[in-house]
Amino acid sequence: MSEMMAGVVQYALTPGAVELRELEVPEIGEDEVLLAVGGVSVCGSDIHQYHNTHSWPVRTPVVLGHEFGGIVAKAGKRVRNFREGDRVVSETAAVICGKCIYCRTGEYNLCPERKGFGYGINGAMANYVRVPERCLHAIPDNLPFSRAALTEPCCVAYNCVTVNSRIRPGDAVVVLGPGPIGLLCAQMAKINGAGRLVVAGMAQDAPRLQAALALGATDAVNVQETDLVEYVRGIGDGLGAELVIDAAGASAALKAAIEIVRPGGQVTKVGWGPQPLGFSLDPLVQKAVTLQGSFSHTFRHWEKVVAMLASEQIDLGPVVSRVTGLEDWKDCFDGMHDGAYVKAVLDPNNNFDPNNN
Repeated sequence: MSEMMAGVVQYALTPGAVELRELEVPEIGEDEVLLAVGGVSVCGSDIHQYHNTHSWPVRTPVVLGHEFGGIVAKAGKRVRNFREGDRVVSETAAVICGKCIYCRTGEYNLCPERKGFGYGINGAMANYVRVPERCLHAIPDNLPFSRAALTEPCCVAYNCVTVNSRIRPGDAVVVLGPGPIGLLCAQMAKINGAGRLVVAGMAQDAPRLQAALALGATDAVNVQETDLVEYVRGIGDGLGAELVIDAAGASAALKAAIEIVRPGGQVTKVGWGPQPLGFSLDPLVQKAVTLQGSFSHTFRHWEKVVAMLASEQIDLGPVVSRVTGLEDWKDCFDGMHDGAYVKAVLDPNNNFDPNNN
């Protein structure tokens, strides 16, 4: 008889089609490990899939969760760099071709055949998850899984701000959307030397805007009460921000970004949104603005971010609002959707790691 476990499963492409199910513990291949999940954080994409508002292909049924770490419970025969008992975090590129120019030059995040945990194959909102060895990164004992689970969104922010954006000390930076990615992008901008750092959101984002200030933002703006264009014109020479990060995804956010960026500046878009633009891109041309997309991350980013988390250069205190078991998954999803939680982390094995508290 197969060993069983619990898992949060999206079982259909309809709103609300997510439930906690009993599942078989996965079998691993020779190049894979079985990971006892120590922490898996809830991502906005998990919530989009829960509400069936996502804009990417999803294979159902699928176990959700792609931001995670844990302890190696079993290692395949050809696994060489990890063994049972090792504490690790996992990248999200669960499936890549390994042959295309992107895979062969280390940019496997851009592989056309890439599939990720939680939508392409089973993810980590379960007691155990099957992971290829190439996805793993060792973490030190002083990094609890409640923080390590956020390595992935921190890598998204690192790639967006540090790699794909131009930023100089003293630059005015505006982040649109104070969700977890937006907040982490704001913190990365601060680390990279941003001077005036504005995070903009809506009334329901009040707790997240407060978190932005705690993370080093100089200004937190409710765009439902304040004209953001006029606000940014009041900064410095009034010509706009050197860098605007669109972490909201809605077409209105990109329109605002192009309005508030200075001539010759940059807009980096990391937020997803399926809506058509519905506005002219002429201002982008007129101001000679660079519009840059940013997606996912690579091995180098993970190694950097693990070190930054371990040294507490990245502060996740204001970001992690709740750590709880799988049975509370719905409260975590709803709380993040409503803005009550900035970020929730599920501990599938119920305090499996004593550092989780």
